[in-house]
Amino acid sequence: MTSNLQPVPSHALNIEQIRAEFPILAQAVNGHSLVYLDNGATAQKPKQVIAAINHYYETTNSNVHRGAHYLSDLATKQFEDARSNVQQYINANDRKEIIWTRGTTESINLVAQTWGETNLSIEDEIIISSLEHHSNIVPWQILCEKTGAKLKVVDVKPNGEFNFEHFQELLNDRTKLVAVGHISNALGVINPVSEIIQLAHDVGAKVLIDGAQAMPHLKIDVQQLDCDFYAFSGHKMFGPMGIGVLYAKQELLEAMPPWQAGGEMIEKVSFSKTTYNELPYKFEAGTPNVSGAVGLSAAIDYLESLDRQAITDYENFLLDYATSKLSEIDGLTIIGSQCAKASVVSFNIDGVHAQDLGMMLDQQGIAVRTGHHCAMPLMDALNINGTVRASFSFYNTVEEIDLLHSAINKALSLLR
Repeated sequence: MTSNLQPVPSHALNIEQIRAEFPILAQAVNGHSLVYLDNGATAQKPKQVIAAINHYYETTNSNVHRGAHYLSDLATKQFEDARSNVQQYINANDRKEIIWTRGTTESINLVAQTWGETNLSIEDEIIISSLEHHSNIVPWQILCEKTGAKLKVVDVKPNGEFNFEHFQELLNDRTKLVAVGHISNALGVINPVSEIIQLAHDVGAKVLIDGAQAMPHLKIDVQQLDCDFYAFSGHKMFGPMGIGVLYAKQELLEAMPPWQAGGEMIEKVSFSKTTYNELPYKFEAGTPNVSGAVGLSAAIDYLESLDRQAITDYENFLLDYATSKLSEIDGLTIIGSQCAKASVVSFNIDGVHAQDLGMMLDQQGIAVRTGHHCAMPLMDALNINGTVRASFSFYNTVEEIDLLHSAINKALSLLR
């Protein structure tokens, strides 16, 4: 099958200019130009983000909130400006609703160990889905072990879709929390989170959305979604590693106990009684990742400088082109199809182990992800051991997809 797809208009995005802003893309791997198709694991960083982090350490580095000197004041301003930037970017109601964490995983654990342990008991139920990353499974399993609550799991349809009908069957007045991913990291499937949130709220349940994979592809408005918690990581959205965000509605944060104890999260400490700091600092014990916040803010500024609709259109085009192109390969099956998706193609090839193929692609300079993608229950539900995952960003090109296609065929000539 030959693709007849046409690219988006050339004036919409200047891909060559965009690629020039990501220094890592210019390097060679194993004697070949790097083709980076592992954006679902982490996105590369533009010069603007790298420069912001370097500038912070070269000119500003100091601890925040505590110093009585110029550098501390400057660092504090940049740190809190970054918080406000995140608030505005996701349209949170108040900057107090933005909690800095190390990433999506820590954000989810924070909710499980504070809101969850305070509000759940043996009569209650949590609903997740078969599509979840381990980080949105294991914290709830541990919480259920501690509280006696029951974990209910929404089935996945054979094509990789969230089974909305099964979700409706599981939802009841014992449901206290629904925790689902916005986009599947393994398949790229986009879940119907707006509908999930509305139905969950109808029975009085709270909703946590794992937004790690959504933030690079979608413009998120937490007030429009009306989710109670939204968790995401900086490194997936072109920012640095080690920084993430938990958004939560202010009234929930006010009622939740502190998660970790130490400096910053306190108002007054004595041996007779300790009182806690106001939001958001109640949940930010210890020295924070100031440079990470600065870098994430720079990533947001970078994304805001681009035409987001053009990015969406281009990534959808890449997805369609890759789906069509890879479908030409004999024995290749795409896992997750005929449904709403982000720019991810997860596939297997008859008689070929995913890891073997991944290693041979790497020898040709092509970076993909192989294995279960931290989604073992999903692989079990689909009766597969894992997949090869090619995940695209707006700095990828049609030519890179063609190289992937050629490299797979070359590998197959040796493996079969």
